[in-house]
Amino acid sequence: MTTLLIWFVVIACLPAFLPVIVLIVEIAAALLPVRRSAAPSMIRPNCVVLIPAHNEENGIVRTLSSIFPQLTAGDRILVVADNCSDATASLARAAGAEAVERTDATRRGKGYALDFGVRKLANDPPAVVAILDADCVLETGSLDRLVRTAAARGRPVQAAYEMEVPPGGDARSQLAAFLFSLKNCVRPRGLARLGMPCLLTGTGMAFPWDLIRNAPLASGNIVEDMQLGIDLAIAGKPPVFCQDARVISELPVSRGAVTSQRKRWIHGHLATLTSQAPRLVVRAIRQRKLSLLGMAAELSVPPLSLLIALVVMATTLLTASWYVGGPTLPPLFAVATSALAIAVLALAWIRFGRQYVSLSTLFITPLELLSRLATLFLYVLRPQKAWIRTERRNSL
Repeated sequence: MTTLLIWFVVIACLPAFLPVIVLIVEIAAALLPVRRSAAPSMIRPNCVVLIPAHNEENGIVRTLSSIFPQLTAGDRILVVADNCSDATASLARAAGAEAVERTDATRRGKGYALDFGVRKLANDPPAVVAILDADCVLETGSLDRLVRTAAARGRPVQAAYEMEVPPGGDARSQLAAFLFSLKNCVRPRGLARLGMPCLLTGTGMAFPWDLIRNAPLASGNIVEDMQLGIDLAIAGKPPVFCQDARVISELPVSRGAVTSQRKRWIHGHLATLTSQAPRLVVRAIRQRKLSLLGMAAELSVPPLSLLIALVVMATTLLTASWYVGGPTLPPLFAVATSALAIAVLALAWIRFGRQYVSLSTLFITPLELLSRLATLFLYVLRPQKAWIRTERRNSL
């Protein structure tokens, strides 16, 4: 009985290290020299920048100001003022953008706003639709890169999406910005280096019209972008990461807003992981597509706080099983894998993270990750299913 119990523990614990291996491979690939590809030489097709906005009067002008200089002949900006009770629509029109207003008290959320905007474009469709959140700034030259890549590849394209620390941001904000960049910039960079698709992150995206016009957008999914990327990948159009395009937002200031945003991201990711990763594996086998298997592997990496908790628990159990007579190799593998993960994370900080967080600030990482575990426990007790707008600064 004891032997059976020991082997049950070993078999149950080892899968916890599979997402760690995925994380190691992604970050290690991101550290390799970049293989620059020439920009598509085709004539730049026209585009519409679609901006879903809910009560964004304090930031919409700043967002539009970052886009207008990048437009070319035939380009437009369409703002969907979704269930707004402020001056978002009028400010967008005054700035020179087109704006439509949508009011629906029951069908709320970004997915519905995007579907509404795409249907508005159907009478005069562009070649490419770029999607940008109303609280983001599009770095100069990024729109051209996104549009050209989407048109040339015929696939959805995702820009590098980063968070800036707001003025007066504390050490927790600095660490959060680095962890955000690790997930949305470093890991997709590694996937691109390996020739694998990335997940969509919700802003800084571009789609050929033929893809977006029939895409399943109208849903209340709190991570509708992630689900959209999975659906398109299964349909044969996996997203492409464009590291030369960059979109920037700002972390919320208040602790309540940070917690609300983190809860939405984590709960949405976990719900999508549990429902879609098995689906991707099955489709990968049926379609014999390595890209779908790569997307399933990327999706299988849970939030870092949960991953660390699982690894610590698994390593402890494997060590205990060895102590009572179990095999030696599993705990050695666990320790070696954990050490390698720490090493590549440290290299990632040296290469990509020092602009966000200092070495001294890294010492609060264990405390910050412990605080995030509370959000994970909330997922088990009360998973968030409805979209809730993140409150930001009163002015930008």
